[in-house]
Amino acid sequence: MSEARRSQFSHERIDNSEIQHRRVEIENIHGEKLVGVLHDTGSTETVVICHGFQSSKDRIPMVTIANVFERAMITSFRFDFAGNGESQGSFQYGNYRREAEDLRSVLQHLRGENREISAIIGHSKGGNVVLLYAAKYKDVQTVVNISGRFFLERGIQGRLGKDFTKRITENGFIDVRNRKGKFEYRVTEESLMDRLTTNTHEACLSIHENCRVLTVHGTNDRIVSAEEASEFAIYIKNHKLCLIEGADHEFTSHQHQLASTVLSFFRVDPKRDDGCSAVPIKSRM
Repeated sequence: MSEARRSQFSHERIDNSEIQHRRVEIENIHGEKLVGVLHDTGSTETVVICHGFQSSKDRIPMVTIANVFERAMITSFRFDFAGNGESQGSFQYGNYRREAEDLRSVLQHLRGENREISAIIGHSKGGNVVLLYAAKYKDVQTVVNISGRFFLERGIQGRLGKDFTKRITENGFIDVRNRKGKFEYRVTEESLMDRLTTNTHEACLSIHENCRVLTVHGTNDRIVSAEEASEFAIYIKNHKLCLIEGADHEFTSHQHQLASTVLSFFRVDPKRDDGCSAVPIKSRM
C-alpha cells in the first residue's frame, strides 16, 4: 500500500512522557489520500476513531475520546473518510461499505508500522461502519458503536422530504439544501440504494462471538432514536448496551461520561462505574 505522510507536529507533556500529535496521510484502495491525526503516546497499542455523516475527525466526540485515551497513555488515530474533512474524494450519501474499506486501508497502514489495533470506535454513521468492518474482516477484538442507526431506512425522509422516492426516480438525484437554501450535497439514486441495501441486521449476526461490542446511546438523541440501540443488543453475540441519561446525538453535555464509558469498556474494569443502563429501551418496530 502506498502512503505519503508527515507534516505538522505538536508536543505536550503528560505524566513526564512526550505526546506527539502527528498528521498522517494514508492512501485508500481508490488512490485517495485519507488524512488523520495520530495521538502517539509511545505505545504501539492503538485505537482508531471514526466520525459520522457529514462530520470529520476534528468534531466532538472524536477529539474528546482521543484525548481521554491519550491521558491513559494509549495511542489513538482519528481520520476523515474519503470526501469528508481534509481527505480527498467526493462526498457521497451512502458509502457505508466503501467507508468500511477506507477503515481497512487505515488499519493495514497502522499495522504496517507495527501497531497493534486494540479497538475501532465509530460515532453515528461511523458506528455502522465499524460494525460492518468487524462483520467482514474479524480481525479486531473490541468495537464501540456510538449512536449508530440500526434501521437505515429511517431518517431519510427527514433529509430528503416525504416524496423522495418519486423525485429521485424521476430525476435520478435530489439536491439537499440547508435552511438558508444553500446547496450541501447531491443524493443520487445509486447512493440512496447503497444505504438501503446495507444490511445492519445481517452484519450484526456475522460479528464473531469473540469480538466484544459496546453500544453507547443517549436517551435524548433526536437524530437516531435510543430505541434502536437495543436492536444491536439483540443480534450481536458478545454485546454490552450503555444508555446515557439525557445525552443527545453528539453527547454535547455528556462528553466526559461518554469518553470514560468507552475507556472503561476498553479496559474491561468491572469495578468501574461506567454509567451504563442494563435495561433495554422498549418499543421495538
